[in-house]
Amino acid sequence: MTRIVLVDDHRIVRQGLRALLQAEPGFEVVAEGATGLEAIQLVERFRPDILVIDLMMPEINGLEATWQIKQRNPETRIIVLSMHADEAYVLEALQNGASGYVLKDSSADDLVQAVHKALLGWRYLSPPFSEEGIEAYIQKSREALLDDPFETLTKREREVFLLITAGLSNATIAERLSISQRTVESHRANLMRKLKLKTRMDLIRFAIRRGMFLLEE
Repeated sequence: MTRIVLVDDHRIVRQGLRALLQAEPGFEVVAEGATGLEAIQLVERFRPDILVIDLMMPEINGLEATWQIKQRNPETRIIVLSMHADEAYVLEALQNGASGYVLKDSSADDLVQAVHKALLGWRYLSPPFSEEGIEAYIQKSREALLDDPFETLTKREREVFLLITAGLSNATIAERLSISQRTVESHRANLMRKLKLKTRMDLIRFAIRRGMFLLEE
């Protein structure tokens, strides 16, 4: 049985998606949520095979929730559901670890296909997107991505960034990441320099603008 968690901030949309998915043999919707933070909690609790998550939601968006979930639960395949037919969103979803990007005005079969392909370890992109089109967009976007200072952060610096936004002290971050407090301070100084931020409040405002917060357990 394929266990699915469904997250969308519109109840009527969730009801329709649940009916669609439950009608497919071997699919079971084990939980529903309405926010990005709930998505993280539900995946932690249920460890589903598949997460279907809306792109735009309260608290944190589906793209950032996707990244956080893949760091904690890489075995869960994620399908991003969106009304935005924008290559930039598709690219970010894939970079954050999504296995599929399905437009909300697609046919019901598109979502079912996306789930089946994700279970096989493949990617699925809703028409009019294609693998070739996204690869071409990646080539065009590389210079633009380099202009984004957040893209210059290392994986460890990004982890420290998110833990700071969660309100953790340097000592607690050091314990969480199993590194020394001095190393945390070094990562913190480096990321602040790269982002051209001076204070913790500057960092919090930066995170708010990008919809990026880490849910504390």
